[in-house]
Amino acid sequence: MRERNHAKEYLLYLQVERGLSKNSLEAYRRDILKLERFAEDESLALTELTRGDLRGFIADLSRSGLAPASISRIVSAVRGFYKFLLLDGHISNHPAENLETPQKGFYLPRFLTRDEMDSLFEMPDVSTDYGLRDRTILELMYAAGLRVSETAAIKIGDIDLDAGVLSCRGKGGKERRVPVGRSAVEWIRRYLVVRRKKNDFGSGRLFISGSGAEISRQTIYEIIKRYSLEAGLEDVSPHTLRHSFATHLMQNGADSRSVQSMLGHADISTTQIYTHITDQHLRHTYERFHPRAVSGVSSDFGTAPAEATDEARIGPAGRRKSFEENILKKDE
Repeated sequence: MRERNHAKEYLLYLQVERGLSKNSLEAYRRDILKLERFAEDESLALTELTRGDLRGFIADLSRSGLAPASISRIVSAVRGFYKFLLLDGHISNHPAENLETPQKGFYLPRFLTRDEMDSLFEMPDVSTDYGLRDRTILELMYAAGLRVSETAAIKIGDIDLDAGVLSCRGKGGKERRVPVGRSAVEWIRRYLVVRRKKNDFGSGRLFISGSGAEISRQTIYEIIKRYSLEAGLEDVSPHTLRHSFATHLMQNGADSRSVQSMLGHADISTTQIYTHITDQHLRHTYERFHPRAVSGVSSDFGTAPAEATDEARIGPAGRRKSFEENILKKDE
């Protein structure tokens, strides 16, 4: 059965029901086409895009150099499109409702903290075959910064467990090799014990369903959505794990070129969005711990600010220890 062209139906609705002019229709067509191309790059249908995906779409628009006014117009078109799909019964919720637009031409992608990632990892019941598979999916996507389509396509032979390296094909069929950490490797080893007992009909895919069929990107999306809601995390999509992978690398000192290579970005400017996130992290740390980060000048110049008084009380050694403990705790 041929898939319905929802974008074309929406444009027809705008023409017939709302009587928009030819120029207005052309503007809507260009805007929705941008969304279609984004969905195609993510190997998702327009009806499968989530709020988290749409935030990623807006981030891409911002990185491309579009003015905030242009991005706001596109977001408005996207909101209208999804309202149409909702009213027409093609989707059950409105992913673009109250979707924010960037200010000053800048938009940061959603990512999870280390504590939030740990909470997400704890959700699958690893005493079951499905739970073990799902935990392995979460661990590998975060460990290697994989797209959902890349995760679904991984074959057992793509991973060298001894070397801790994964080979995958990204956009345009471009192959890259990505390191995989010890935690993910151990979960893959545990999962393979169960995986090898199942008939996969010769596909060789790493992740399969209970019947042995190849797992789909939609199934992986549903897995992540279910566990994130159970963990009390909102606005989480498969791409959120990829953003978290890159952000945590750069927060801990990785250089942009290395992260670019691991993500498979063709252009370094796409990767540099994570530099801004890291800058925010450093600024927050500075303002939280530096005694002179917040103005504390009193009318009596002989009186130190409260922050400085506290620092003087604990002394240099205590100050250094307190700072390091807080940094470590924050990055755990």
